Amino acid sequence: MARPLPTAAEAAEILARKRTRPQRRPPPAAGRGLTKYLKELDEKFGQGPGALQARWREIVGAEIARRTEPVKLTKSRGGGPGSLEIRVAGASAALIQHQAPEIVARVNLFLGEGAVNKLRIVQGPLRRSADAKPVRKRAAPLDAGQEAELARSLADTPDGPLKAALLSLGRGVLRRSNLT
Repeated sequence: MARPLPTAAEAAEILARKRTRPQRRPPPAAGRGLTKYLKELDEKFGQGPGALQARWREIVGAEIARRTEPVKLTKSRGGGPGSLEIRVAGASAALIQHQAPEIVARVNLFLGEGAVNKLRIVQGPLRRSADAKPVRKRAAPLDAGQEAELARSLADTPDGPLKAALLSLGRGVLRRSNLT
């Protein structure tokens, strides 16, 4: 026995009488719940050496950043100012030690007043980042006699990129022969 389907008016009346369950909502995003907790942790422990490494060149300047890198930021047990350990390349440690008060002041500007009161300097090789350019020594110039002879030997060559390349090559060869 087939049952007849209800009409549109009857279907509306049936649906109005029946209570339906509300649709399940997805849970809130994890970031929303963690934001408050992360802010509390940041206030308590502050930014670490990762934040310093990312902005080290801006904090201490290009000259100091070329010779140093931050390694570890240690907080004191009593909640007071901590100490910053930096790695210094070779013989630059004595120069950096003289600039320690200035470095501490700059780091405190970045991290907040009283974050660091002591700088610990450790000598060792620096880990170069991908954007750091290697430091190249500038070659000593040739003496006037050698430069004049090189220019005389290339006098017949027309001016242009070829002549500039030959001059550069000649200077390199003469510098190398002067070393031996």
